[in-house]
Amino acid sequence: MSLKLILPVELADDIEPYLPPDVVIVRVDSQGNFDQDPQDAEVYINWYYLQRSTLHKVLAATPALLWHHTVSAGVNHLLTPTFLERNLILTNSAGVNAVAVAEFVLTFMLYHCKQIITLQTLQDERNWIKGLELQELMGATVLIIGTGSVGCAVAVRAKAFGMKVLGARRHPQPLPGFDQVVGLGEWRSLLPLADYVVIAIPLTPETQGMIDESALRAMDSHAYLVNVARGAVVEEPALLKALTEGWIGGAALDTFLTEPLPPESPFWSLPNVFVTPHCAGTSRQLRQRLVALFLDNFGRYRSGRPLRNVVNQKLGY
Repeated sequence: MSLKLILPVELADDIEPYLPPDVVIVRVDSQGNFDQDPQDAEVYINWYYLQRSTLHKVLAATPALLWHHTVSAGVNHLLTPTFLERNLILTNSAGVNAVAVAEFVLTFMLYHCKQIITLQTLQDERNWIKGLELQELMGATVLIIGTGSVGCAVAVRAKAFGMKVLGARRHPQPLPGFDQVVGLGEWRSLLPLADYVVIAIPLTPETQGMIDESALRAMDSHAYLVNVARGAVVEEPALLKALTEGWIGGAALDTFLTEPLPPESPFWSLPNVFVTPHCAGTSRQLRQRLVALFLDNFGRYRSGRPLRNVVNQKLGY
């Protein structure tokens, strides 16, 4: 018996060669337009930047849908009332970009402690200045809020640099690469100890706005905030105040509440902020990892085995 599978046009050509001949492929574009009837499709994969209007269009056209897979790790944009009432299996791609994001976090930290922006300015000015007091990561403390695949990948790399690694997660437990892991009820007590605070936690109702004014005031005045999670985890007005008034030393921000970041946003021009366009998770290897994860799960789905990366839709991750 054939099975109908909806693939995004951006990924269809990468997946199709590995599918059994009895699988019927329906391609869908970013606006929710199909190349054939999707009505009896059981499985749907969405591409990045899925709009809610497109998601709801797909759901309305697929009454037989049972399993939805997303290429993103975050799922907060999918968990609408319309989606939740369908009671679908939802899987995500958590882990496929962990290496890329973790390397970016270390890039952010090295950028800060080695004063790369100052050195680049000196080069642009052809100015040879000796005696800059650069810092080392060795001996510094990093607090990683969120110890999933990304947080753990950051911890391993930070430990290799000789850093003290603290972590916070919903259910504390010893983890490789971490010197201490606490629960989400205790993470604020660790803020004064951290030279670097890395946000790698999913966006849920519980975590939205958790980096608020009180958290930022609790950080050391030289501490550096790195956000590779979702912009809404941080209260942006409070962060702007913290950066302009010197509560913290600076920030590296890959995500924002509004994306693309508007040209008029003050974050662009703050001297102690490194802005990147939500690109920490990208790499040449990403596509092949996305395909490999889905194909493994597709084989599990057809054979009735447990799927990887099943999302707890009540918790939001």
